[in-house]
Amino acid sequence: MIGKLTGAWGGSDNGLGLVEVGGVGYAVRVPFYTLVTAPGTPVSLYIHTAVREDAIDLYGFATSEELSFFRQLTSVSGVGPKTALGVLNVSDIKSLKRSIALGDAGALTKVFGIGKKSAERIVVELRDKLSLEQSQRPDDIGATSGHDGEVIEALVSLGYRADESRAALRAIGTEGQDNIKERLGAALKQLGSK
Repeated sequence: MIGKLTGAWGGSDNGLGLVEVGGVGYAVRVPFYTLVTAPGTPVSLYIHTAVREDAIDLYGFATSEELSFFRQLTSVSGVGPKTALGVLNVSDIKSLKRSIALGDAGALTKVFGIGKKSAERIVVELRDKLSLEQSQRPDDIGATSGHDGEVIEALVSLGYRADESRAALRAIGTEGQDNIKERLGAALKQLGSK
């Protein structure tokens, strides 16, 4: 399996990018914005290898975050690599993740081949994962205190959604802020009172 290709960009042909490594040109499916790379420019791509009965396809991404999000998308039932790549072509990753975390399926229906039901399936299957990821980033709006990521993770493992867990933490304010167990207990009381 190929994990990363580093070489010279050989141009694009029929939506495939060509990465020349040691005299061999690898045809790689990449997001549209990568296709505009100038031929001869050095390029390094993280690779996802998709093996089918009749082909072995390589999908390339400039960052490991893009590759990780691509793999999250392909983990959704009914979403294959080509569809996942189409989702990445709609918008930047941060906006896509935020839309899914907020439950906005409309952003995904712009992708060819994704209807309303498929978009809703993606949102349902990835919303909690991405909400938890968004809550653990200190640079995002609405980020919570240092222990809150662990509290949210515990609440999600107990069956609560990430968005309702964050709402409970906001409702309790700074109660138990210095102790994870106290903060978790206060959040559970808040969730239980609804």
